[in-house]
Amino acid sequence: MTTFAQPKYKLMKKYILLLTALVLTFQINLNAQKLVKSEINISELNQHITYLASDELAGRLSGSPAGLLAAKYIRDQIKPFAKLLGDHGFQYFEVVTDVKLGAKNSLSFLNFEGKVDQDFAPYSFSASTSLNAGVVFAGYGLEIDTDSLKWNDYANIEVEGNWALILRGDPENSKEDSKFLLFADDREKVLTARDKGALGVIFVSGKKFDAEDKLVTLYFDKTSSNAGLPVINIKREVANKLFKDENTSVEELELTIDSLMQTKSFPLNVSVSATTEIVQQRVKTQNVVAMIEGSDPILKNKYIVIGAHYDHLGMGGQGSGSREPDLNAVHNGADDNASGVAGIIELGEKLASMKNKLKRSLIIIAFDAEEMGLLGSTYFTKHSLVDVKSIDAMFNFDMIGRLDKESNKMLINGTGTSVEAESILEMHKKNFKLELAYSPEGYGPSDHAAFYGENIPVFFFTTGAHPDYHTPKDDTELINFEGEKLIADFAFEVIMDIANRNESLSFQVAGPKKQARYGRQLKVTLGIMPDFTSTEENGLGVGAVTPDRPAAKAGVLKNDRIVAIDGKPIKNIYDYMNRLKKLEAGQIISVDIVRDGKNIVLLVQL
Repeated sequence: MTTFAQPKYKLMKKYILLLTALVLTFQINLNAQKLVKSEINISELNQHITYLASDELAGRLSGSPAGLLAAKYIRDQIKPFAKLLGDHGFQYFEVVTDVKLGAKNSLSFLNFEGKVDQDFAPYSFSASTSLNAGVVFAGYGLEIDTDSLKWNDYANIEVEGNWALILRGDPENSKEDSKFLLFADDREKVLTARDKGALGVIFVSGKKFDAEDKLVTLYFDKTSSNAGLPVINIKREVANKLFKDENTSVEELELTIDSLMQTKSFPLNVSVSATTEIVQQRVKTQNVVAMIEGSDPILKNKYIVIGAHYDHLGMGGQGSGSREPDLNAVHNGADDNASGVAGIIELGEKLASMKNKLKRSLIIIAFDAEEMGLLGSTYFTKHSLVDVKSIDAMFNFDMIGRLDKESNKMLINGTGTSVEAESILEMHKKNFKLELAYSPEGYGPSDHAAFYGENIPVFFFTTGAHPDYHTPKDDTELINFEGEKLIADFAFEVIMDIANRNESLSFQVAGPKKQARYGRQLKVTLGIMPDFTSTEENGLGVGAVTPDRPAAKAGVLKNDRIVAIDGKPIKNIYDYMNRLKKLEAGQIISVDIVRDGKNIVLLVQL
């Protein structure tokens, strides 16, 4: 028995050893895979951005089928390592994505029946209503009382209860530097007419304003509220029918007012009946929300939000926010903000691998409708899936894909919203080759603003704007993936630190809680001294920059050349001044500059 069993025993032992080795090898490989999986991976960053910024997703417009595809992709990437919240990971809300003409638009007076988009057109901000009332011609519809300019088209007329018929533009339409420019916006005129008691506004274009007499185009300007009264634009030949009994015309009135620089207003012996119907296209869209639960029995009921918006501008066009609005093309938004979404996916995965060492819980959110006015993040803070008062901090990643390879400079906004922020950032910065610039303000042009408004400390990570910002050129091949990994690894260390502190960060106010809207007479400046020695029509030279003013905070330097504001060209100081007249305090603008032959785009909060 012993003689025959021994070889079998040795053979069995050999198989057992071989099997054990295979199992151990498999386990080692599996552990290695898990280790790699828990690290922020450049190839996965590339994968996420490549898909989200692909032509297939057509610019990820809010509420679009392509936007939903993006949301599903993000959810599928997060699901393996985090608990989905809301409705299977989605928090639904509605947005207005467009406006269309309804079926009930009409215009009639005397024996005339107007045709929509031929004789008249309603404004996109018109209320949907009907009005039959008399008409009062109110000149240019201006009421101005400043130290340098006084003009009142309403001084000798009573428009209450009537239509106000108003010339578009201003008495200096032919001048590039018209002193009326700040007050000549159609919306502003409607507000003035409404304040005077007008029940509706009819606009008409004089020849100097528009020789071709084109009707206004209906497009959604991202403002879902309307003017509260009907507002229409009519052709000159239609308006001249209204002036028939007065033996005058639009052309004569424009010429008289402009040449004499005097107001001319009077009631008309006619009534106008009109119906305006603007249909807002509302669609359901969604934030993507998931949670990595903390391990501390008490602190796990406190939260840190890690967020990025996934929407972009779709195909661009008027009112989209594109800096090339006349170009109908896919705005892929690789940096803005597929880069931020890829960052939070990889960050979330790495943080989840450390969840046993996380005291606080983490909320991972991909916001929709940021480009439409921070709608997704605002909706979340107002309808939070966790107690918003239990959110201890919010990290926002927006445009983190263009880290400059020479300077390694990144901007972090919101550092003044907690007492501890800068010291924490400086402590962890020592381990990374990053040059950090800090901005204390909590309010800003991205989703962290909604959380700051709820007294939550915020950290806004961004590598800043660039010439491809809000254009079809923002593509994946321009992303600095090594730089994005560096930023995400740094953010991981900071988030781990704050998530495991026994005490919450100490919130403090750092700037306004919302975008300021001041009176129309307020003048805004960037805080620069123009270079008056520059005579070329190729931009405005910067002779000096005032410290702590908007331009300085945004990074404008002496000897820069400003060539555009919000995508609109600047050729000289006159163009520059005219652009500023249309801006408001608190507004965030893009400023294109040329520095040492390179095109740079900066975001400036006025």
